[in-house]
Amino acid sequence: MVKKLKDFRLYGLIFTIASTAFIMLLSTPFFMEQRLQPYLFDAGVDSLGSLICAALFYGCMNQDGDGSRSFRILIIMVSACFAVNEVVRYTGGVPQSRTIFFILCFVSKLIDLAMILVFYLYVRAVLGFDGKYTKIADIIIPIVLAIQTLILLSNIFFPVTFSVNSDGVYQDTEIFMIEQVFLAVTAVLTTIKVIMVRISINQKAAILTFIFLPIIEYILLGATFGEGSQYGIVLMSLVIMYCVIFNDRSRKLAATQTELNMATEIQTSMLPSIFPPFPNRSEFDIYASMDPAKEVGGDFYDFFMIDDDHLGMVIADVSGKGVPAALFMMSSKILINDHAIIGGTPAEILERVNKLVYENNDANMFVTVWLGILEISTGKLTSASAGHEYPMINTNGKYEILKDVHGLAIGAMPISKYRNTEVTLKKGDSIFVYTDGVAEATDAENQLFGTDRTLEALNAVPEGSSQKEVLRCVRVAVDAFVKEAPQFDDLTMLGLKYKGPAAEE
Repeated sequence: MVKKLKDFRLYGLIFTIASTAFIMLLSTPFFMEQRLQPYLFDAGVDSLGSLICAALFYGCMNQDGDGSRSFRILIIMVSACFAVNEVVRYTGGVPQSRTIFFILCFVSKLIDLAMILVFYLYVRAVLGFDGKYTKIADIIIPIVLAIQTLILLSNIFFPVTFSVNSDGVYQDTEIFMIEQVFLAVTAVLTTIKVIMVRISINQKAAILTFIFLPIIEYILLGATFGEGSQYGIVLMSLVIMYCVIFNDRSRKLAATQTELNMATEIQTSMLPSIFPPFPNRSEFDIYASMDPAKEVGGDFYDFFMIDDDHLGMVIADVSGKGVPAALFMMSSKILINDHAIIGGTPAEILERVNKLVYENNDANMFVTVWLGILEISTGKLTSASAGHEYPMINTNGKYEILKDVHGLAIGAMPISKYRNTEVTLKKGDSIFVYTDGVAEATDAENQLFGTDRTLEALNAVPEGSSQKEVLRCVRVAVDAFVKEAPQFDDLTMLGLKYKGPAAEE
């Protein structure tokens, strides 16, 4: 099923395209009917404007970030204005359509109000308005909008700002200018805030064009060409805003992407990536992989020789995602590695690391860790878990869950106790450890991949496969399950197969 956001974008595109087709179809009588020929210019503006709206909406469909949704709504409203104006002009020449003409005029004015509000919301989101002034504006603008809407609604019962006579002719009342109060208040408050906020001159000018270009056109030309010209100017302002603001955002995103790429390279360089990692050691086969959900992730794995007879293995999952998680990951990895080299059982190492992490954990983050030490000469694997996922072990030709004793995640409490779990691997036995990104991989129906499917994927791997092939098969199974659903969590795996001591080769 298409996500709601994608639905809105798709429906918006369909609307702008349908509106364009409708306006062009409706414009045909303007060339043939005498009563409509004075409106040919307006019909042309409507047609061209609706085409630009459809193109502009399509161009910003894939834009994300603050204000993007409001900007798309703004385009839809301008497109709606062109469509309503076209129908108003067509209907206005037919006296019998007085009621329809009144309704269309009324709807057009409502769209105007909504468009002004959405413009303010868009600018507010893009520029990140805050502070006391913004709070005041956020109170004043809805109040004025409510009053303006009530005044507009009152025209249904008696002419306050406009009327449509029996001949279908639109007429302004003496106080029609009060229809512009909401526009004036919003324009003034927005202009003041735009001037106050610290942004580039280009961005300020782009935003202010939406406010001042229609006003300038009205003053200089006196709306000679009607509503079509006014909305054409509004659309021109939208194009300027799109070109300047989205282009400026793209430059910032490009700079941020460069920094993220560098962070990814740094993070990747810290993880073992050369396989086989110990080409002179034939006693075991080890392989690991990490696929971050973002450019940089919070998962990590590691393996290293503690001494000539002991192999250390680590897999961990930091709370959170992105750059903060990656920084916490790197510091945790270094601490675990250093303390494993110093010596001690996995439980003792985790206790020491937990104490150090907690003392310097101002961000209140934590990390789940599985730490294993393999005695290569005997196959004895001693491990300890700091709240991590249960390992999956193959000691009899079939993978099963190894329910080791869990302690608290590293960094959660100042003092945590951990317990060692010991198993002896025979020649040909394997162990598979992973982060929750595997079992919690989710499909479009929000179903989890789960540990049962993980076991099925492991047990479906052909006998004699390398650990690289084992991890690849699990990843293929996960991808086949989630299909087009996005990856929400880092996905990290580590597999080891014990081939027995060198003497047995």
